Amino acid sequence: MAGDSKKLQPIIIKRIKKGGHAVHGGAWKIAYADFVTAMMAFFLLMWLLGSTTEGDKKGIADYFNSPMKVALLNGGSGSGDASHVIKGGGTDLSRASGQVKKGEIEAKRQTINLAALKAEQRRAETAKLEELKQQVEAMIQSSPKLEALKSQIRLDMTADGLRIQIIDAHNRPMFDSGSAIVKPYMRDLLHDIGEVLKDVPNWLTLEGHTDAQPFAGDRGGLGYGNWELSSDRANASRRELIAGGLPEARVLRVQGLASSSLFDLADPQSPSNRRISIIVMNREAEDRLLQVRPVANEAEPAQAGISVPPVSIVPSISTPITR
Repeated sequence: MAGDSKKLQPIIIKRIKKGGHAVHGGAWKIAYADFVTAMMAFFLLMWLLGSTTEGDKKGIADYFNSPMKVALLNGGSGSGDASHVIKGGGTDLSRASGQVKKGEIEAKRQTINLAALKAEQRRAETAKLEELKQQVEAMIQSSPKLEALKSQIRLDMTADGLRIQIIDAHNRPMFDSGSAIVKPYMRDLLHDIGEVLKDVPNWLTLEGHTDAQPFAGDRGGLGYGNWELSSDRANASRRELIAGGLPEARVLRVQGLASSSLFDLADPQSPSNRRISIIVMNREAEDRLLQVRPVANEAEPAQAGISVPPVSIVPSISTPITR
């Protein structure tokens, strides 16, 4: 009986659970990764802002304020037409060159033909100078005082612009022989020309010319000669143009050429070689001169869109400076 009771005794197993941390998943790892990604993006943004110029920042701000307006002004058709920044990106994974527009239609690129643009500017400027030429001719035709001077005025278009030449005649010289004092009737003509040119934005060049007759006091180029006389006559004409209303700052250069550029090559001593040339310069002539012209003061040209050094009287290389 004793053996049977031992066999029927139940077996009791005790399981002791040790205390510890509660069971949790890996959510903290995801949160930490998001935090690191956000910090990396933040520092990348700070670096981009620090390396971007103010002009670029303003352009980006303008785009986000009105993207359609900026796209139209820049000639684009919207940000959706641009290529993806990562090659092979976009909705079409078969492409290796980035995002393309739906419908396989490429955006038109606006290009500027500089040669054609300059040619168009030259045509427009030539048309304006031709109009100015007609205004000067109409002024001469309508003035009774200038009726007798028509034969002494030459207007032509040159590579530098519109040239207005006032030529001496036997019976009607601009100046007395060896003098730089303007005759009264020529003074009226210069005043009228200054009145017409006062609203023209182009720069002016004034040139004085003489014939080949040696000056009495030249002494072989060591004394006062044709170079000095032509410079003084050009400068006297400048003063009369200013008296007629031409702004002083509009004159870019005054030079005396003596007999180095004859009007009548067949007769170097012809009275027609004694003349004053007023050249209304075109843009190309202005740029060519201003590249070598020294800075003098703070005067600015009236022509829009040009920033150039100030105005001064610059004689030719062979001509003494006149003040």
